[in-house]
Amino acid sequence: MFATSDTIVAIATPPGPGAIGVVRLSGPDAQLVTRQLITHRGSLEPRRATLTRVVQAAPRESESRDGRNDAVRKDAGRDVEVARPIDQVVVTYFPAPGSYTGEDVVEVSAHGSPVVLTEIVKTAVGCGARLAERGEFTLRAFLNGRIDLPQAEAVVDLIEASTPLQARAAFDQLNGTITQAIGEIEAVLFDLIARLEASVDFPEEGYHFVTPAALGEALDDLVARTSTLVSGARRGRLLREGVQIAIVGRPNVGKSSLFNALVGASRAIVADQPGTTRDLVTETIDLDGLRATIVDTAGLCPSDDIVESEGVRRAERAARAGDVVLLVADRSESWRGGDEWVRALGGLDGRRGGASQHASGDRRVLAVANKSDLPSAWSSADLASVRELLGDSVDIIEVSAATGAGMGALRGRIAAVLDFEMRERPALTNVRHLELVERAGCAFRRARAAVGSSGAAISEEFVLADLQEARDAFGEVVGRRAPEDVLERIFSTFCIGK
Repeated sequence: MFATSDTIVAIATPPGPGAIGVVRLSGPDAQLVTRQLITHRGSLEPRRATLTRVVQAAPRESESRDGRNDAVRKDAGRDVEVARPIDQVVVTYFPAPGSYTGEDVVEVSAHGSPVVLTEIVKTAVGCGARLAERGEFTLRAFLNGRIDLPQAEAVVDLIEASTPLQARAAFDQLNGTITQAIGEIEAVLFDLIARLEASVDFPEEGYHFVTPAALGEALDDLVARTSTLVSGARRGRLLREGVQIAIVGRPNVGKSSLFNALVGASRAIVADQPGTTRDLVTETIDLDGLRATIVDTAGLCPSDDIVESEGVRRAERAARAGDVVLLVADRSESWRGGDEWVRALGGLDGRRGGASQHASGDRRVLAVANKSDLPSAWSSADLASVRELLGDSVDIIEVSAATGAGMGALRGRIAAVLDFEMRERPALTNVRHLELVERAGCAFRRARAAVGSSGAAISEEFVLADLQEARDAFGEVVGRRAPEDVLERIFSTFCIGK
């Protein structure tokens, strides 16, 4: 892991030009390094913005660690005057322990030029700071007890949120919702472990500080609490990670038009000529609060053209990888005995009936009849063929990508097949948290099975072993027992400067 005894520096704002850019320093010498950068001669008042200039000045050896250097500043005034100015900035000092990292932190707000910000960082490094690694500021906040591990992970989720619902869920976790839910479970678990350990410590006296019946009730409560957390985790993962929606079908059925209608912009080329789309075109949208990546694909048809054949193969791969597959057909043309969809369905799971419901695992397939603004060329026999091909339970959603008719129903149907309804925001959205809570739930169920329902005397040691495993899993969630490689993997996903 990273060293935590030195002072680190990094640009804290996104890459590229902007109105304002922030350079952040954290560590024991954050104020000392900053005072070598700026022309301001007084002390930096905590949590008060100070207007000054950053200059390329050499470090002053007589600068003291506690920042008392008024005499040096007076004598070195001409050094500051001849030093090349970098920018006019606003400097804010946040003393430990009440800063983001729990250390002394200084934030330098400059004009948002990447050249200017990089120059400030280089000058700070020359004055004794070290360039921060990915996530190192938040890691220090975690190590110094300012936040726990789920809150640290929520920082990344909040930064990367692309829908308001994602941002609200991440902010809930940043406020400690996961820690609170687990803390309530751990309070019951700790009391139960203490009682069982006391019973184990006094075997000769025959003391039992918890009866089998009370132990069974407590374990039932713990199983129910963990099951409640896990039950909302699927929606939570959809919310955090988003879904991929692949649009597939024969050429010229309106796939690209449907793609543009879902995206709300003319991203894909639309033309009457077959084979317009030869590669995958993707765009991310907000689907009722869910981040959805829409993938437009090449038309599924045999071809001797090398490029077009590769496009078809990529379309089939996109269909297999999609969480939702929209099989599109043109209802204004005669039904072709199902060849619009057979190839795609075969690529999904190798069977026909019921493929629309669960083509492969959690993948859902929806039948979309496009061009509803034109007279329909499908007969009742054609519709019966569709039912036979896709299964009686499937809904055929009629839309017009050209006019927008039926698009609201299609969006609603996509959310419905994903079972995505946010009556309340889930506590678990992270797969790491889910796996650990499931591990704890399994341990609780094993302990409950060991107790049984007979009420007979049991061996507390066996139950204790399961409860300790559950406690270790919860400890890994919040970071008390997280292995170093887990921490390194988590914080390496952060951007530099956060």
